[in-house]
Amino acid sequence: MSNPKNVMEIFKYLEKSNCRECGEKTCLAFASAVFQSRKKIDLCPHLDPGIIEKYTADNSEKSLMSEQMGEQLVGDLKKSLSQLDFQKISEKSGGKYDGKALTLKVLGKDFGVRPDGTFKTDIHVNTWITGPFLDYLIQGQGEDPSGYWISFRELKESDDLIYSFFKKRCEAVMKRIADDYTDLFDDLVHIFGGKRVEEQFEADISVVLHPLPKVPIMVCYLEPEDGMPSTLNLFFDRSIDANLSIDSVLTLCAGFSAMIERITEKHGVIAI
Repeated sequence: MSNPKNVMEIFKYLEKSNCRECGEKTCLAFASAVFQSRKKIDLCPHLDPGIIEKYTADNSEKSLMSEQMGEQLVGDLKKSLSQLDFQKISEKSGGKYDGKALTLKVLGKDFGVRPDGTFKTDIHVNTWITGPFLDYLIQGQGEDPSGYWISFRELKESDDLIYSFFKKRCEAVMKRIADDYTDLFDDLVHIFGGKRVEEQFEADISVVLHPLPKVPIMVCYLEPEDGMPSTLNLFFDRSIDANLSIDSVLTLCAGFSAMIERITEKHGVIAI
């Protein structure tokens, strides 16, 4: 049995007809449900038996996959920490090392890790933060931002399938929040250390966030006008390919979008 590395690994084998025979509205939603172990892959009536066999696990294996997928990824990255030069990493990553913990600014908040893999932070420790955080420290090249902005589609490892997932899980979610929650951009600035910048790409509002010191992300929002719908797009500094894997970019953006969506729906305010 082979465990899929991400949703797109499953999605590429599907018919993409959105026939709904599996009980999901779209093939992408079904792929997500399989990856999260909420549904069995053999519920798709169009899959080749060999693919079904490749990704079929018993219940105990599926439970482990569902509950520990994120933790396993973080755990694998943590194993590398004790062998690294924290002072050197702090210099390339834009962080600070006090001899005990390496601390970076994550969305305006201090987020640190010790050589033994334990985290030192005042904010919640979630896998959508810790995975990209460790990936940035261990795999990132520490390239300084260039000031040249690109779309997700222009990232080196992006393709149509990954881009579709990004649009649905990141940009579409944030657009809904921006449409309904008028104070969103003020909160992005005041709570998450964002910075309003001169409007870019013909947007009405442009805000730059720093989920990691050398990984700026710009949110550009065009308000609805004269019957035209609003639009929201995320842009990345061209240096991102050298500093963060595309899986970590997806994880970071989708996790952040989901977090603010849950909070605004429940409380009508954002807090971290």
